[in-house]
Amino acid sequence: MKAIAAGKAKNNFGEMLDTVQREPLTIEKHGRAVAVVMSAQAYQQMKLERLRAKLALGEGQLDRGEGEDGESFFCRIA
Repeated sequence: MKAIAAGKAKNNFGEMLDTVQREPLTIEKHGRAVAVVMSAQAYQQMKLERLRAKLALGEGQLDRGEGEDGESFFCRIA
Protein backbone atom coordinates (compact mmCIF):
# COMPACT_ATOMS: atom_id res chain seq x y z
CA MET A 1 0.00 0.00 0.00
CA LYS A 2 1.32 3.42 -0.90
CA ALA A 3 1.78 6.08 1.75
CA ILE A 4 1.82 9.86 1.48
CA ALA A 5 2.33 12.69 3.93
CA ALA A 6 -0.78 14.47 5.21
CA GLY A 7 0.37 17.78 3.74
CA LYS A 8 0.81 16.26 0.29
CA ALA A 9 -2.64 14.63 0.54
CA LYS A 10 -4.13 18.03 1.40
CA ASN A 11 -2.30 19.88 -1.37
CA ASN A 12 -2.98 17.20 -3.99
CA PHE A 13 -6.47 16.11 -2.97
CA GLY A 14 -7.68 15.45 -6.51
CA GLU A 15 -4.64 13.30 -7.27
CA MET A 16 -5.21 11.41 -4.02
CA LEU A 17 -8.81 10.69 -5.03
CA ASP A 18 -7.59 9.32 -8.37
CA THR A 19 -5.04 7.10 -6.61
CA VAL A 20 -7.52 5.57 -4.18
CA GLN A 21 -9.68 4.46 -7.09
CA ARG A 22 -6.86 2.02 -7.91
CA GLU A 23 -5.58 1.12 -4.43
CA PRO A 24 -5.93 2.14 -0.77
CA LEU A 25 -3.60 4.89 0.40
CA THR A 26 -2.09 5.41 3.85
CA ILE A 27 -1.82 8.99 5.04
CA GLU A 28 1.05 9.71 7.40
CA LYS A 29 1.64 12.57 9.80
CA HIS A 30 5.15 12.97 11.18
CA GLY A 31 6.04 9.58 9.67
CA ARG A 32 3.23 7.74 11.48
CA ALA A 33 0.20 6.23 9.73
CA VAL A 34 -2.92 8.10 10.80
CA ALA A 35 -5.51 7.14 8.18
CA VAL A 36 -6.26 4.87 5.27
CA VAL A 37 -8.29 6.18 2.34
CA MET A 38 -9.96 3.80 -0.09
CA SER A 39 -12.55 3.97 -2.81
CA ALA A 40 -16.22 3.69 -1.89
CA GLN A 41 -16.39 0.50 -3.98
CA ALA A 42 -13.47 -1.08 -2.07
CA TYR A 43 -15.08 -0.08 1.24
CA GLN A 44 -18.42 -1.65 0.28
CA GLN A 45 -16.61 -4.83 -0.82
CA MET A 46 -14.77 -4.97 2.52
CA LYS A 47 -18.04 -4.57 4.43
CA LEU A 48 -19.65 -7.34 2.35
CA GLU A 49 -16.73 -9.69 3.00
CA ARG A 50 -16.93 -9.02 6.75
CA LEU A 51 -20.67 -9.70 6.73
CA ARG A 52 -20.16 -12.97 4.86
CA ALA A 53 -17.50 -14.03 7.38
CA LYS A 54 -19.83 -13.27 10.30
CA LEU A 55 -22.67 -15.19 8.67
CA ALA A 56 -20.39 -18.19 8.08
CA LEU A 57 -19.33 -18.08 11.74
CA GLY A 58 -22.96 -17.98 12.87
CA GLU A 59 -23.92 -20.85 10.58
CA GLY A 60 -21.09 -22.91 12.02
CA GLN A 61 -22.29 -22.21 15.54
CA LEU A 62 -25.82 -23.23 14.63
CA ASP A 63 -24.56 -26.41 12.97
CA ARG A 64 -22.76 -27.30 16.23
CA GLY A 65 -25.93 -26.65 18.26
CA GLU A 66 -24.52 -23.51 19.84
CA GLY A 67 -27.44 -21.33 18.82
CA GLU A 68 -29.98 -19.59 21.02
CA ASP A 69 -33.62 -18.92 20.21
CA GLY A 70 -34.76 -15.33 19.92
CA GLU A 71 -36.97 -15.34 23.02
CA SER A 72 -34.13 -16.55 25.25
CA PHE A 73 -31.75 -14.04 23.73
CA PHE A 74 -34.04 -11.06 24.30
CA CYS A 75 -34.86 -12.16 27.85
CA ARG A 76 -31.14 -12.39 28.58
CA ILE A 77 -30.36 -8.88 27.32
CA ALA A 78 -33.45 -7.16 28.75
